[in-house]
Amino acid sequence: MVQCNNQSTPPPVTVFVLLGFPALQEAPLPLFFIFLALYTLIVLGNVVILVAVVGDPRLHKPMYFFLCNLSALDILFTTTTVPKMLAMFLFQHNAISFAGCFLQMYSFHTLTVMESFILVVMAYDRYEAICHPLHYPSRMTPQANASLAAGAWTMALIIPAPVIVETAQLEYTARALVEHCFCDHLAVVRAACQDAGSKQQTFIGFCIAMTVSLVPLLLVLFSYGRILVSVVKIASQEGRTKAFSTCTSHLLVVGTYYSSIAVAYVSYRMEMAIDLHVLSNVIFAILTPMLNPLIYTLRNKDVKEAIKTVSLKVFLLLKNF
Repeated sequence: MVQCNNQSTPPPVTVFVLLGFPALQEAPLPLFFIFLALYTLIVLGNVVILVAVVGDPRLHKPMYFFLCNLSALDILFTTTTVPKMLAMFLFQHNAISFAGCFLQMYSFHTLTVMESFILVVMAYDRYEAICHPLHYPSRMTPQANASLAAGAWTMALIIPAPVIVETAQLEYTARALVEHCFCDHLAVVRAACQDAGSKQQTFIGFCIAMTVSLVPLLLVLFSYGRILVSVVKIASQEGRTKAFSTCTSHLLVVGTYYSSIAVAYVSYRMEMAIDLHVLSNVIFAILTPMLNPLIYTLRNKDVKEAIKTVSLKVFLLLKNF
């Protein structure tokens, strides 16, 4: 925490200053090109998924509707942080306004919560498809799918808001130094003046983060526990393999997401260099959005065929044009 000067009226906050990677201050261009390449892969990969699902009627199913939500979410998730990081690396624009910092913080944590909820909804979809196949068409209607997605987005927008608002009420110096590449909640709280309120915010923010991570994880595990029981009851080996194969991509995404959360959690609980702490959080912000399109492209036959079909249509359209 920062110790403020003793005065009756603290200076107004004008900017937060992002410190980035302190040990890599002399290598901004390599960092810029690395993060630019990763961001490009994330955007292109998820756009390809969106175009393939929208453009191929065979993929107009609940599972791929939620996949579209996930892809759009991943694009927004990285766009809240990476463009500012690129400006910081290339132009040394480390400053961010008070409003800009808290908007970035709110967007980042809202989309983090949303990712957890979408993974739960996708697990529920697989549960209905495998455990109740006869009722699946009547239960997972377009209206039901839209309601599930809208409910997830609504809760994700509401949950982080109180903590973000309270964090904005903390006392900061005129140029608050944030030991991070973006305005992460705990990093901003640590930049506040040292008082009981900032310590309380750290604890509350940590508890909420664990709740919105662990509760969805338990729901996903519960869904797959029921799925496993249903799959085991299928008589033929071929039927069991086919039923569970539809879940492998989602399980890989869940594993990647929660592995990156675990890395970020360990970094907060252990004493380590600032650069390693920042890197662990950057991995969380980039790894899952980058791997999701690869997982669904490489592991899902329907998505691969849809990408080929849409690519051929685009090629023919451009050729005729």
